[in-house]
Amino acid sequence: MNNPLDITKKHKLTKKGQETRSRIIVAAADLMYEQGVARTTIEDVQHKAKISSSQMYHYFKEKKELVLEVISYQTSKVIGNHRRYLSDLDSFEALYAWRDFIVDIQIKRNCKGGCPLGSLASELVETNTEAHQEIMSSFFEWEDSIRKGLRYMLNQGELNSNADPDKLAIALLAALQGGLLLTQVRRDPKPIIIALDTMIEHINSFKK
Repeated sequence: MNNPLDITKKHKLTKKGQETRSRIIVAAADLMYEQGVARTTIEDVQHKAKISSSQMYHYFKEKKELVLEVISYQTSKVIGNHRRYLSDLDSFEALYAWRDFIVDIQIKRNCKGGCPLGSLASELVETNTEAHQEIMSSFFEWEDSIRKGLRYMLNQGELNSNADPDKLAIALLAALQGGLLLTQVRRDPKPIIIALDTMIEHINSFKK
């Protein structure tokens, strides 16, 4: 998936134009994360990005165009942050470092907001076909980054041959998403801690 802030392929914009378009996407992403897609109006985005209505229309003629860019932006941001840990996933120590990273985010946020991609998914997948496809692609990309890390652990001899990186990646991502949702609902980090620790304990059963 292309970085939504790298828009030179789509538009021949000046540096200032690129910065303005990027500012709109970031403002929209923040608002949609905080208050949802449906409740976020174009006027809200204009106000937060500090642009005029004519500027808004110049870069985005319809809200649905902006929503797709927000999905791409959140995908790059979320998966990029996780990939910093998953790309070096070569041991159980590294796996727990990733777990700590996830838990620390929730504690710092006071367990508010949930997963940016998960929030978009819950609101859009049943109502917006194009957004559904983009979100599905985002989760496949996330799943693949986890799978690659687990496969590397397998190749490094950290896991035995009974470990299935494909299944474990799906299970880990499912535990992550479910844990984040319950943590958000309860305003308590325990669900995400329990979900991830339980999955890591299961993966540990394949330790060589």
